[in-house]
This record gives sequence, C-alpha cells and structure tokens, in this order.
Amino acid sequence: MPTRYRKTRKFRGSRTCGGGSHKKRRGKGSKGGTGLAGGHKHKWSYVVKYDKARFGRRGFKFPPEIKKRHDIINLRDIEEKLDKFISEGIAKEKEGKIVLELKNYKVLGTGKISKPIIIKAASFSSTAIEKIRKAGGEVIEE
Repeated sequence: MPTRYRKTRKFRGSRTCGGGSHKKRRGKGSKGGTGLAGGHKHKWSYVVKYDKARFGRRGFKFPPEIKKRHDIINLRDIEEKLDKFISEGIAKEKEGKIVLELKNYKVLGTGKISKPIIIKAASFSSTAIEKIRKAGGEVIEE
C-alpha cells in the first residue's frame, strides 16, 4: 500500500498518531489477548461483525425423506402377537398361510416362528429371512 494513502500521513507531528493517550498503546497490555482470545467475551462485537462462522454448527443435514427409519420387530414378537394382528386386520389368512403386512418395520431374527407366514415389511435381517423360509413362509420387501 503506497505511503500517500495511509492514515499515518495525517498523524505525522502528533504525539500519539490517533491512539488516544500515550499510555494506551504501550507494551502488550492493550491487545486483549492473543489469537482467538476473548471471542465469546470482550471481542464479541468483532466476531459478530467480521467472523460470523467462527462459532456454531456447520455441515450437512439429511432431508427426512432420504433417511430410512423403521420401527423394529422381532420374530418372537410376531409369534406372540399373531392373534392380535389377525383380530386388528393387520394379518389375514390366505390358502393356509397368514399374510402379515408391516409397512414401516424392519423384521429382526430374535425368536422362532412355528407357522408358515408371508411377511411384507420394509426390510429384513438375514437371520430373519432364514428362519421365515425354514418355517415355510415367504419374505416380501416393500
């Protein structure tokens, strides 16, 4: 920056060059800390004006439509609540097999199934698929 544009040209001949009292700029004591010190305290107005991204969270947040969130149900729970599912209309009997529709569920393989059941669900674990097929049922992912 050329010397003729600096403000110090204005202050030549004055004792403190615009620094207030001659005591104020003496030594290291008037800086208010080094680096980022005081960013949440006495230098907050500087942060708000010039460095807004210094604090807070940044990054990407997945849209809720993309995230796959399923409720979880185990084979043990299906076996126990099968009568309840039939009475509520969630499960129906067709050709000797029970068709169970669990749209927003992931079926996990804890427990056993004794009856052949056709289960329609969002997803299945590998052990659940094995156990359902061993019992004579089918797996349909939706």
